[in-house]
Amino acid sequence: MSSTTVERADSALLFAELPAARLSYFAQWRALSGRIVRTMAVKGELIVAMITPLVFTLGFYLPLRYVMKFQGIDYAQFVMPIIVLQTMAFTMMSNAQLSAYEALTGLSTRLQTMPIGMLVPLSARIGAGLVRSLTALTAAIIFGYMIGFRFVAGLGQAVLFCVFSIAVGTVLALGADALGSLTKSPESLSQALTLPTLIFGMLSCGFVPERSFPMWIRPFVRNQPISQFSFALRDMAHNGVTWDVLWVPLTWLGGMAIVFTPLAIWASVRRS
Repeated sequence: MSSTTVERADSALLFAELPAARLSYFAQWRALSGRIVRTMAVKGELIVAMITPLVFTLGFYLPLRYVMKFQGIDYAQFVMPIIVLQTMAFTMMSNAQLSAYEALTGLSTRLQTMPIGMLVPLSARIGAGLVRSLTALTAAIIFGYMIGFRFVAGLGQAVLFCVFSIAVGTVLALGADALGSLTKSPESLSQALTLPTLIFGMLSCGFVPERSFPMWIRPFVRNQPISQFSFALRDMAHNGVTWDVLWVPLTWLGGMAIVFTPLAIWASVRRS
């Protein structure tokens, strides 16, 4: 018997009593999510997520509060939903840039060659984005309270406000993740997503009432998703949302989820 054969036999005996390796998709997700969250913390992205709502709060509330006061509108209550939605939209862009960077550098391709669950990289990016969204939402509510915003409708509606906001941010993050994986260009994505975010935000009932817009554009302003999300969030904070108000934004949110979720999965698992 050759020495090589003996060495292989000894190695087999040495590792024979070790338990067989078991793949844990949860452990993989936890490791990848933790890596992204640690990177965000080190690079200051979580600090930016906390500062962004402050910028929106000051930029939106201060210029219009006296104008709206003359119209009998408590602008802190009125504008808070759009501040939250804009914050969720900008955290969505971070997900897009992350997925584009991973695709550009070849990390996504490398992970596909490893014994990692097919949906683990995507779910890790969405999980890290959820941490970013929770951080930004917490900061937005704190700054909102500083300008006079309050959850008047009670604890249950306040929880619903937060859950709905996070749901909107997560669905948007899925769509942005798909775009990032497909385009592989963080720079162009940032420019491409900023413009529609601003357009839908400005042409909505989040900043001013519907009556402030010209008649010809009011149907679009009233029925587009950002306005419908704002209506629901505003009622959740003020006097409690009813099903008559909630079913339309839920329909928008569900429709977006039906489109974005399979697109994000396909873009993440496809071989480039």
